[in-house]
Amino acid sequence: MSRRNDGTVKKILRFIKPYLHYLALSLVFAVISVALTLYAPILTGNAIDDIIGTGQVDFDSIFYILKILAVVIFITSAAQWLMNLCNNTITYRVVKDVRTRAFAQLEILPLRYIDSHQYGETISRIITDVEQFSDGLLMGFTQLFTGIVTIVGTLIFMLSINVKISLVVVLITPLSLFVASFIAKRTYTMFRAQSEARAKMTSLVDEMVGNQKVVQAFGYGERALDRFDEINGKLQEVSLKAIFFSSITNPSTRFVNGLVYAGVGIVGAFTAISGAISVGQLSCFLSYANQYTKPFNEISSVVTELQNAFACAKRVFDFIEETPEIPDDPDAAAMGQADGSLKLEDVSFSYKKEVTLLEHLKLEVKPGQKIAIVGPTGCGKTTLINLLMRFYDVDAGQIILSGHDIREVTRDSLRANYGMVLQETWLKSGTVEENIAYGRPNTPREDIIAAAKAAHAHGFIKRMKDGYDTFIQEEGGNLSQGQKQLLCIARVMLNLPPMLILDEATSSIDTRTEIKIQEAFQKMMEGRTSFIVAHRLSTIREADVILVMKDGNIIEQGNHEELLRVGGFYKNLYESQFAH
Repeated sequence: MSRRNDGTVKKILRFIKPYLHYLALSLVFAVISVALTLYAPILTGNAIDDIIGTGQVDFDSIFYILKILAVVIFITSAAQWLMNLCNNTITYRVVKDVRTRAFAQLEILPLRYIDSHQYGETISRIITDVEQFSDGLLMGFTQLFTGIVTIVGTLIFMLSINVKISLVVVLITPLSLFVASFIAKRTYTMFRAQSEARAKMTSLVDEMVGNQKVVQAFGYGERALDRFDEINGKLQEVSLKAIFFSSITNPSTRFVNGLVYAGVGIVGAFTAISGAISVGQLSCFLSYANQYTKPFNEISSVVTELQNAFACAKRVFDFIEETPEIPDDPDAAAMGQADGSLKLEDVSFSYKKEVTLLEHLKLEVKPGQKIAIVGPTGCGKTTLINLLMRFYDVDAGQIILSGHDIREVTRDSLRANYGMVLQETWLKSGTVEENIAYGRPNTPREDIIAAAKAAHAHGFIKRMKDGYDTFIQEEGGNLSQGQKQLLCIARVMLNLPPMLILDEATSSIDTRTEIKIQEAFQKMMEGRTSFIVAHRLSTIREADVILVMKDGNIIEQGNHEELLRVGGFYKNLYESQFAH
């Protein structure tokens, strides 16, 4: 076992620890199975010795031996079945725990990690790599333990028959271990490269499937195919090398085993001629020599499979050990309903240390104010929203909500005070009702209908085949973009938190419906602090305060008329983008 795998093995053992009782049972059944398997050649050898010559066969003894042999074979089969049952139980429970732990890690990783890694690679680690690890672990339990017990047991039985012949076996067999070790060291890096190439392919397929309309609209199909061919070619190359090197292990060790068998046959024959052992004992010894070398073949093939399993396991454990989101402070209190007052005191933040974004940002929002945030792309509008929701933590300064530093309250209680509608909609696989009630499960149907009516979604929902019980496909694939956005708005209408964040919330809705939605929003925003990231003239003009952002700073602040009178950046932005 290479040193690079030592840490991985220790982590695997920690997951196996809860199932040590199954492991102990597996070893017991392995010992029973191997012991009886090794006892069978002795019975066979005794039967051969009972066949002395023509007319000198001891049939009574042979029939008695056959009865015992039948019982031995039955018990051996039962022990092997029970051993495999224990191994399967250990493997699939361990894999279940690993996969559950990996998915739980996904839920606590910071948004920074999710934003900086391809979704397909993350999916590959949780699903494909865990599956590969499962296959290797099962093979390891099934063949590794029985192989070791068989080697030890066979050696003891052979030594009890003849020490000299046993030494022939012991001296030649280590060649098998040398060959297996030599190949295993070279296959680990190849299997790791195979896992990485597989993850890239999963990521590309996920990207293409999720954005197929864009791919076809812009004629990207040929280039996507070229990218796929490049990754697929790389996967073929590394897979071929990994499989080739791992596949030569078995024939190499079998060649060594053939030398062992030949050596036992030659030495044993001369020993039998000299009368030191009987023909039956020689037959028994040849059977043992075969059984002794067989586990080396199995272990060598298991070792190469384990290299693949360890490579995949390391990727999974690397993911599990990613730095999680900074946990809530132990003294963090659950925040009650916010009054809507908000302060940003000297806030600085950047996604990358070398690229500054928000610097020394100051802002004071009074309860119930409507705050519109405008500015060119990349000025920090969405970043500001991410900080308010504490999807990211500030690098310097502090954000104070209702008199509380948001880092001193629990994230759940903080986010419960916000209702959020984004330009990018998200719906889960489930019914319309389940999607609207996502933040408030078990809400009465009449409340859900009221929220849908307020969001002007009730009409199209009733026209659907099963109404509120209509099943929505993943990401709402059977709905239009506008319908998905209306359902997301209804979701917020149902919760009605004290603060709202609307990030281009009506971007995919027709003008007539938007007017109705804006009316609903106005009613919903009454008495609630609202942050509106929008480019629609009506929304911006009705805001109490407009924050004009540029290069990560608030360069102008005031209502629509005040900013136009100033004649600065906002006026230029308004005249270039919004003036009719």
